[in-house]
Amino acid sequence: MSNTDTAPAEVTCGASTFSGVLHAREVPLGGPRAILVRRTLPQRERSLIGAWCFADHYGPQDVRSGVGMDVPPHPHTGLQTVSWLFSGEVEHRDSAGVHAMVRPGELNLMTAGAGICHSEVSTPATSILHGVQLWVALPDAARDTGRDFAHFVPTPRTIGGATLRVFLGDLADCRSPVHTFTPLLGAQLDLDPGSALTLDVDPAFEHGVLLDQGAIEVGGTAIDIADLAYQGPGRSELNIVNRGDGPARAILLGGPPFGEQLVMWWNFVGRSHEDIVAYRKLWQANDARFGDVKGYQGKIARLPAPPLPNGRLQPRG
Repeated sequence: MSNTDTAPAEVTCGASTFSGVLHAREVPLGGPRAILVRRTLPQRERSLIGAWCFADHYGPQDVRSGVGMDVPPHPHTGLQTVSWLFSGEVEHRDSAGVHAMVRPGELNLMTAGAGICHSEVSTPATSILHGVQLWVALPDAARDTGRDFAHFVPTPRTIGGATLRVFLGDLADCRSPVHTFTPLLGAQLDLDPGSALTLDVDPAFEHGVLLDQGAIEVGGTAIDIADLAYQGPGRSELNIVNRGDGPARAILLGGPPFGEQLVMWWNFVGRSHEDIVAYRKLWQANDARFGDVKGYQGKIARLPAPPLPNGRLQPRG
């Protein structure tokens, strides 16, 4: 998914002492009539959870009588995109030649590496569009790797009053075979009304719980829909309680603190101001670094990059 902000803010990603709950902000996806997404990462208070550097949460959005998702070909560098749906269907095309469908409960992971471009369009069969789009920053040693794509359908596992779908990493004896360049955890958690879930987690990881529906407490702290609760490293358990009368659903993210300086601007992840300037110049010049998407039928052939800010982009760490 693209960050379609016409004036994207500089995001300097690195260490943070924040611990608590992050609240989302609404961002239009694809123009004035497009759907709104709720962006939880990055924020000034916390830009990363492990290598997770971007989290958009959208829907449930009825797209039968309006504009659904239609994101023209756009570039990425230095990251992996993770697409995960609760309902609907999205058509993915990229410059590695991949044409795939994103469906509920199925992981699609695209590796941008040195450069890729892709498009995302909700299909005519979609009535309700609902899901999350996540980015993972690649470590410096792997950020210029080749383009790649992986698809995986996790088997649901029931633990007490909860169902887990582990799409990346390891949790509760469930393991995803999908390769990542740093240790990561990604899972969907569905909790029955009144259920309490205690998960054994890696104490080297920091964790985030993004609430999609219902009302839950994470470590004794109540969060609302679209909130992301953060738990720092050093704890071997994660406690989640469904405090509502209906079912609850959340996305669990985790990983060891990333420990590298990053600069993230628009759809590019780099390490310096010069990286971002170079990536933008190459995209605007239609350079082969990003390739071309075949088969996209939208009105805009490719998404132009917004102007760079006046100041110098600064990393931190």
